[in-house]
Amino acid sequence: MIKDYLHAGYPALCLLTEEPYRTQQLLPCDGWQFAAWDCIRGISNIKENRLLDEIRDPVEAIKWLGACTDTVLVAHNLHLFLEAPEIIQAIQNGIVKWKATGCTLVLVTPTVQFPLELEKYFHVIDVPLPGYDAMLSLQTDMGQNLNVASNGAAAFGARGLTEFEAETAFALSLVRTGQFSPKVISEAKDQMIRKSGLMQLWEPADIEDVGGLDALKAFISRAKAYDGQSHLPKPKGILLVGIPGTGKSQSCKAAASLLQWPLIRLDIGALKGSLVGESERKMREATRIIDAFGNAVIFIDEIDKAFAGTRSSGETDGDSTASMFGYFLTWLQETTAPILVMATANNISQLPPEFIRSGRFDAIFFVDLPQIRNDN
Repeated sequence: MIKDYLHAGYPALCLLTEEPYRTQQLLPCDGWQFAAWDCIRGISNIKENRLLDEIRDPVEAIKWLGACTDTVLVAHNLHLFLEAPEIIQAIQNGIVKWKATGCTLVLVTPTVQFPLELEKYFHVIDVPLPGYDAMLSLQTDMGQNLNVASNGAAAFGARGLTEFEAETAFALSLVRTGQFSPKVISEAKDQMIRKSGLMQLWEPADIEDVGGLDALKAFISRAKAYDGQSHLPKPKGILLVGIPGTGKSQSCKAAASLLQWPLIRLDIGALKGSLVGESERKMREATRIIDAFGNAVIFIDEIDKAFAGTRSSGETDGDSTASMFGYFLTWLQETTAPILVMATANNISQLPPEFIRSGRFDAIFFVDLPQIRNDN
């Protein structure tokens, strides 16, 4: 994962991950001594799992690396101390020395927010979550003594979970069903949404509760039938426009029922924060979870109000909203996750032109007032 950077002499790396100890075990490679530090245990040898020094102070741990050669120090939760002037100075003092001695400081953290004095020194690397093969291997290890065969559907459904989350979900599945059940795995993925606090899981509505809208129903049915072999791109976005009370939200809920996918409500207003960069950070976190979750309908209600005032001319209701809006547009166009984004709007004229530009929404439907049928 980091061998090329070590050969290139990078003195400071930042690994973005929610799996610090799995990441730690993936890092060791030939040519360097790998040590780990945390503020409770001190410094230990990763390969030998042996305590090297009881240094718990982060400044002293950084200085310890300066006395080594060809050593990688994996620092856990050091990002919690980065605002301290002593930490900033210790890292600045160490950078030049580490380059000369073949040493590297590696921050393992779930988020990145460097002080201005340090941000140019660190190279940021995203650590991927376990893939399909890793999930199958985990199932094999867990089911070997129980004579339980691995389940490809359960392994596929577990993508997006951390190794710890997947292991506990597989264990729960063995206890409940005696096998690796995709249904139990989906319950574990529901926890991703609940624990994030950024989104909500909603109950889908019955498609029979939605009258009319035959064109919309047919479009969603085609999305359901997509098998990946068509020359046409898979639908990923639908915008419903109409006056309030015409059933737009109900239609979104019914789409989830038709696709047999979970329904996730993304409240754009709830993602807005008062601190600089907080709104975009929350949006990035929400979209990361959505991408990992997969196979879901993402419901955004009254999106015209959420992004009201954000215009392509540069007139915005705040830099935070503009930044969040820009990131959302990019994600909506570039995401490859198996999701369907369904948004509603009462007044389409309030949306910036680039929002409905080709590539963001595959279809726009007008939801009119219901017509009274007279058979007499």
